[in-house]
Amino acid sequence: MKLHLKYVLIVFCFFGTIQVFAQNSQLRSYTIADGLPQSQVYDILQDDMGYLWLGTQGGGLANFDGDAFEVWNESDGLPSNYINALYYSNDSLFVGSRKGLSIKVKNRFINFESPQILQIYSAENTLFIGTKKGVYRYSKNKELQKITINPEIDRSEVNSILFDGNWYWLATNNALWKLNELSESATEQSKVEINNFKSVLLHNNKILAATFDDGVFIMDVENTDDQFLMPEPSRINSMSIQNEDELWIATDNDGITIVETEKFSEIKRLNTAGGLATPHIRKVINDDNGNLWIATSGGGFYKYFQNNFKHFDERTGLKGNRIYAVHNALDGLWFSTSEAGLSKIDSTGIHPLPNEGSFFDVKIKTITSDVKGNIWAGSDNRGLLFRETKMVDSLVFSSSETYLIQIDTVSVERTTNHIIDESKGFPSDWVRTIIAEDDYTWAATYAHGIVKFNYYSENDSVKVRKTFSMRDGISDMLIRDFVKAPNGTFWYATQNGHLGYIENNKVTVVKTGLEQQTAIGTVLFHEDYIFLGTSGKGIWYANSTDPSHFQQLKGAKNLSSNNIYQLIFDDQGYLWAGSERGVDKIEMNSANEIIDIYHFGRNDGFLGIETCLNAVDKDEQGNLWFGAIYGLTKHIPSESKKASLPPTVYFTGVEERYKNIDSLILKDWTNSNKVLQLTPEQTQLGFSFRTVDVDHPNEIEYRTKLDDTDWSPWVKENKQNFAGLAYGPHDFSVQSRNFRWQESEPIKFSFFIDSPMYKKDWFQWSVLALAILVLLGIGLFYIRKIKAKNKAEQERLKTQNYLLTLEQKALQLQMNPHFIFNVLNGVKAMAGTKPEKMDATINSFAILLRETLQNSRKEHISLDQEIKALRHYIEVEKLMAQKPFEYTINIETKPDAEEILIPPMLIQPFVENAIRHGILKGDKPGRLSIGFTTSKTHLHCSIIDNGLGIFKSQNEKPKTDHQSMALTVTKERLESISGANTLHISEIKNEDGSIDGTKITFKIPLLTDY
Repeated sequence: MKLHLKYVLIVFCFFGTIQVFAQNSQLRSYTIADGLPQSQVYDILQDDMGYLWLGTQGGGLANFDGDAFEVWNESDGLPSNYINALYYSNDSLFVGSRKGLSIKVKNRFINFESPQILQIYSAENTLFIGTKKGVYRYSKNKELQKITINPEIDRSEVNSILFDGNWYWLATNNALWKLNELSESATEQSKVEINNFKSVLLHNNKILAATFDDGVFIMDVENTDDQFLMPEPSRINSMSIQNEDELWIATDNDGITIVETEKFSEIKRLNTAGGLATPHIRKVINDDNGNLWIATSGGGFYKYFQNNFKHFDERTGLKGNRIYAVHNALDGLWFSTSEAGLSKIDSTGIHPLPNEGSFFDVKIKTITSDVKGNIWAGSDNRGLLFRETKMVDSLVFSSSETYLIQIDTVSVERTTNHIIDESKGFPSDWVRTIIAEDDYTWAATYAHGIVKFNYYSENDSVKVRKTFSMRDGISDMLIRDFVKAPNGTFWYATQNGHLGYIENNKVTVVKTGLEQQTAIGTVLFHEDYIFLGTSGKGIWYANSTDPSHFQQLKGAKNLSSNNIYQLIFDDQGYLWAGSERGVDKIEMNSANEIIDIYHFGRNDGFLGIETCLNAVDKDEQGNLWFGAIYGLTKHIPSESKKASLPPTVYFTGVEERYKNIDSLILKDWTNSNKVLQLTPEQTQLGFSFRTVDVDHPNEIEYRTKLDDTDWSPWVKENKQNFAGLAYGPHDFSVQSRNFRWQESEPIKFSFFIDSPMYKKDWFQWSVLALAILVLLGIGLFYIRKIKAKNKAEQERLKTQNYLLTLEQKALQLQMNPHFIFNVLNGVKAMAGTKPEKMDATINSFAILLRETLQNSRKEHISLDQEIKALRHYIEVEKLMAQKPFEYTINIETKPDAEEILIPPMLIQPFVENAIRHGILKGDKPGRLSIGFTTSKTHLHCSIIDNGLGIFKSQNEKPKTDHQSMALTVTKERLESISGANTLHISEIKNEDGSIDGTKITFKIPLLTDY
């Protein structure tokens, strides 16, 4: 072995002066408690879909989607639960165990026996297997074959295989080999170094070969004599290149050593002191999102963050994990931990305060400082702490060689803790918030209002200036936040959603528009706006100069939670909101509309998870400090952003009537021209699909569509079932989006449901043709019979129509003689006594008779002609009447009376009956009213008289053969025209029950002459 001395000296020099760069690195562990089947993870990889696959020692095989584990072991077909190596290709997972090779295809395993497998490596379209006894090859014809190279290699443990494009490198337990091919016919075989080699890599045209005990050899690919040894670390299990130029070396006793690959100097070490549960590291990989994953033996596996968060908890020096209050003061950041008093962080580290007295063993819920740097803290049930720091004079004695004593006076800093509670006259021991002013100190208590007071440390006395409570207008005493606005007013918010401010010792209540019982937990002023964080209703804001109209903060994205515990603006103008799910970084425009939201939870490096109410502050460097239930988290502002790639969605299953179609290789069917052919009975299909995001597994949403329909709403359900699908071609499409609302490219699966025979075109056309022939035959058979029947029916209808016409004529003839008979009787009565009136009557009657004879020849006349005839008839009756009477004819028709057709002499019988048997038999002046109106389909007629009443008149007149003949005939005519029950006759009654006349109404179908 030839080593260049200068390189060895350089390496020792760098290791002698280790440079540890300050990085904000976080570790998130996954163990048996999270569902991992075994804590010893020997290999880890990520497949094309994004799943992490884990090979364990004794727990079998597991996959991980960022949230849950799925496990396969010997009961599922694996030959051994002890897995050393994994490899993924073409939807198949290759598993190397103690008993050989297993290939997982869907949910079944194909097993091959071999010696214990140590590595699986692909090169030149061949899968090489490193085992305890040489190298094996998995061939395309699905066979596992031993490769005979030379006796020494064939009986060695092959820990690592590398192909650099020209040469194969084998790291075995006894040497590092270089070969031009992996076969017995290899023309060039050389043993480069003798040692127990565990791993071999190619980087920047250099071979990096790690030994178990003696460090890492770095050598030129072509000239292996040009090499040097990096002696530390030792006991190496594996190596990997991360972040382009970092060599991550996994050891079995000292965690991970990270080395830069230019001068191979150590950057940092990641071991148990940095948060790992065990120093035994098996492998390090990176995923598609830029995270690093660390497989350990005994500690499960870890997700390693490189981000802008730095986390503090009990492991890193805190006295407790739950952080109730955070405050940035002149001398550092002060915070309180769960029942463990106060602590301070400054440039020299974490400094817990001694637990002096009873004040420090309770919950300290608020911390602030005054202009002199004194610390104020409020607690639950122990009052206030005033931590006073001041300079005092101290005497210093010194002596000289002449034994003369010299006294000097120097100023020293002295800190004194003062407790302010009810025993000293303070109104309450339960303090929510403190504001320290130059003149006064303000304290918001839980149930005793807001206290304005002065404390005098010289004589340990409290002077309460004023207590603001219900009598001052604060109706809800459960105060959750109390802040000072830029204009000097003091604002409070309460558990029941009340908001108000104090100005000049006067309380003003502000109406927010929030529902009652909506707790307001935090109040924040920024520029010209006031922001409110609520419990369950998100963030609200209003103009601070006119806070009369609050509105909810909304925009393109939604908050990760509407329970807001913390609000703070950073120096870049982003609003940060803490909740039970972590923190949201909110980007807004000038109109306070949400443009974007960046959520940080446990999987993003915010390991504190649930934040505590108003435990947040910003230091002079612009760093944000968040108090949470699992520790204190510092956010260091940076312009760099972790790249977030759009998601990719995959089909994971196709089911027909709830049975998976296992024969499909879904990757080949996705977005392809392939069409799944289904029978007419296979109309019930189900599709499952998945996007795997190990960072935010529960934030993936999907939408689907069938054919050219609209996309469905975004949902988290990753299955879609269809029943009763239509026959024919279909395309099912699905798309996903991640927590950033970045959308994947849609994927499509095509299928075709065949029609049943009776639905096929040729079958339908054949049936149709046969039906036509049958119908033609039947038609030809019956056509003559139908013609004959139709002819007979036509003759019958003609005869019937002729008879109906004769019947109508007969009805008219029945009426007309009766009318003439009545008129002639009247003329006869006037012959002897009133000859002039008789002459006028005869003349009028002659005109009427002529119209009647003319109209009787017609089937229909116009309503106008009928009204003219009625007028002539009424005039005749007036001439013959023994007493005068008046009549009116009202016409309100549409169309006009000239356009409406009615049968002749249809109304005259009713008018005659109203005059002769109604008006003329009464003892009061007669009055006759005739009216015509129309509806859409009928002509309506009414005849109203003020006579004796039809029923009384019928009872009193003699029983003659022609009694009511006109009414009977006319009623029959109406029934033949309009049907039964179309005629209505009723008596008109006064309020005292006496009869005031008769009303006759009927309707006939509306008929016009156009």
